[in-house]
Amino acid sequence: MTDVRPAVSADGPVETKALHTLFHSERGGHEQVVLCQDRETGLKAVIAIHSTALGPALGGTRFHAYASADDPEEAAVLDALNLARGMSYKNALAGLDHGGGKAVIIGDPEQLKSEALLEAYGRFVASLGGRYVTACDVGTYVQDMDVVSRTCRWVTGRSPENGGAGDSSVLTAFGVFQGMRASAKHLWGEPTLRGRRVGVAGVGKVGHHLVEHLLEDGAEVVITDVRPEAVDRVRAAHPEVTAVADTDALIRTEGLDVYAPCALGGALNDETVPVLTARVVCGAANNQLAHPGVEKDLADRGILYAPDYVVNSGGVIQVADELHGFDFARAKAKAEKIYDTTLSIFERATADGVPPAVAADRIAEQRMADARRAGRA
Repeated sequence: MTDVRPAVSADGPVETKALHTLFHSERGGHEQVVLCQDRETGLKAVIAIHSTALGPALGGTRFHAYASADDPEEAAVLDALNLARGMSYKNALAGLDHGGGKAVIIGDPEQLKSEALLEAYGRFVASLGGRYVTACDVGTYVQDMDVVSRTCRWVTGRSPENGGAGDSSVLTAFGVFQGMRASAKHLWGEPTLRGRRVGVAGVGKVGHHLVEHLLEDGAEVVITDVRPEAVDRVRAAHPEVTAVADTDALIRTEGLDVYAPCALGGALNDETVPVLTARVVCGAANNQLAHPGVEKDLADRGILYAPDYVVNSGGVIQVADELHGFDFARAKAKAEKIYDTTLSIFERATADGVPPAVAADRIAEQRMADARRAGRA
């Protein structure tokens, strides 16, 4: 299997140097990596373009400090490389005519973010001439993309007032819900979460929308978040939702049917997989598998894993539609197809005798390979 997961989590220790990953690892093969610096504003950023076989690279901009890493800059480059590669696979399986790219602005957005910095970043994106199209990610928001668009035309996820699609977390959550429905259909025979207990780890931009879908479908929902205010917001709107102290408590919850990681990556690892009580894992977080082999560990325990970059592609579908004059109904209809795509991956996995993550990789790689051959023809 081609690995599209990170060697480490975003804030974990750096086990592999970025240049080795880029040039010598299966996680490499990127077309272009750009290091950006503007000392006047404090901007330090990485833009990674993994593939343009299917079209211009599309992926969000993460603004993160990597404060717990031994080498924050090295960790940021590795994160950008891994996230960009994941975007190539995500866009391929979403049926988009886009390759994969990702950017990371290094630093604490609460302390460093400014309009001048975002404008400087926009100029670096613009210098790529459309090979990379950016959008929101962890630490960046719609209003930030409005600022970036002052100096760059290759920006999506802007506000409706500025001709954009607005908050992409709406369709991200919708797509994850479609993936859950497909998982329920595959495992239990009906495409519904009614009567099922679903645990959502992270109820921020995406997670709180996902909770709404689950409740409307008749699920029992248990949540957790590192930010008490995020939990309080959900429970104030929906007192029937149960909260637990942390993710460790959530994954051990008795009678849990579905676990939805909706925070940062690496949630499925050697410590969490053995104690998971859920039969299904389907969530919005990127890079959920901490290292190669976790997908087999899940399968060996009889846990159905809906590949993250498949089910969380609703957001990129939304921002990609913005490039053609945003139509929410059109984008939602495309995101709804995540249900069919997820089912087809489960069917391919069964036919090939491999975990769903491997089946998803094979389908995405085939589409990219076909595009590269067509481009050379």
